[in-house]
Amino acid sequence: MFIDDAYAHLAALCRSGQGASSPNPNVSAAIYSSDGALIADGLHNRTHSVDHAEVVALKKAGAAARGATMVVSLEPCAHTGTTPPCTQAIIDAGISKVIYAVTDPNPIAAGGAKVLTDAGIAVEYRASAEVEFAQRAWLTKQVLGRPLMIWKVATTLDSKVAASDGTSQWISGPESREDVQVLRAHSDAILIGTNTALVDNPHLIPRGHAARPVRIVCGEQVVPPTNRVFDNEARTIVVKSKSIPELMKVLKDEGFSQVLVEAGPTLGSALMATGNIDELIVYQAPKLLGAGKEFVSHLGISTLEDHIGLELISVEQFGSDTKSHYRIVNGR
Repeated sequence: MFIDDAYAHLAALCRSGQGASSPNPNVSAAIYSSDGALIADGLHNRTHSVDHAEVVALKKAGAAARGATMVVSLEPCAHTGTTPPCTQAIIDAGISKVIYAVTDPNPIAAGGAKVLTDAGIAVEYRASAEVEFAQRAWLTKQVLGRPLMIWKVATTLDSKVAASDGTSQWISGPESREDVQVLRAHSDAILIGTNTALVDNPHLIPRGHAARPVRIVCGEQVVPPTNRVFDNEARTIVVKSKSIPELMKVLKDEGFSQVLVEAGPTLGSALMATGNIDELIVYQAPKLLGAGKEFVSHLGISTLEDHIGLELISVEQFGSDTKSHYRIVNGR
């Protein structure tokens, strides 16, 4: 069906825009002729322009937009912010029909569907779980008032992130580590604890990508200024505290949409125990240690009934490693 193909195209565009639209949503739009042929598409990418996806697509389409159908990943905005409302641009371009996949939950920008309908444009809301998932970071921020928090860990088959002597590099293979660069590039910020900063001395800059997510170091240990995380290739924020509420306030105040947590068991588990982890990504290597540091520590759970439930989103193979992506479904 036309709309299924259109939504698959929009979801792919949204995914490609992750990390490039913040603090705005990674919206995508496409314009189709009456026979279903793609005329033009657009993505909101603030590294290139302040234009929203609809305007990007309309500028590409030019006069061909008149009488055409626009399919949008998110209900077009109806307010003036950094740019004029997209609804007016759609009206002025002569678009005859608009189909959108997700209703805008932001009360300031919502109402675009009614504005377009009042202007005589046919408007249709067709929900798409795939498109919604591709925009979930910004939607999470709108609903919860904080960024989407994704905890990434690399473990052995018996869930160890380090051997008894503390060695941890490298548990996962090179293919998994390359995939992590994509996760970093799609995030607004990368969070580690001071212990990770001291032991691993990570750089956290996505290799092979233009993205420069903010680096956040949280904890009370002193990290030397010569540490790689303090170079001038990206901004670094230090939260000198073990307080999860204090850390989350910083993340909220910064307006991040997605934060990749690359912390160890202490900080990661503290975030999980307080309900501040939304997704878990585990790269599991076919290795056994038998002893060493587990990737998750104390969660305050003493009975099976109080477990934290996970929903499997996807499973992929990277070299000899298995990547499992989970959603937290009953975080505490």
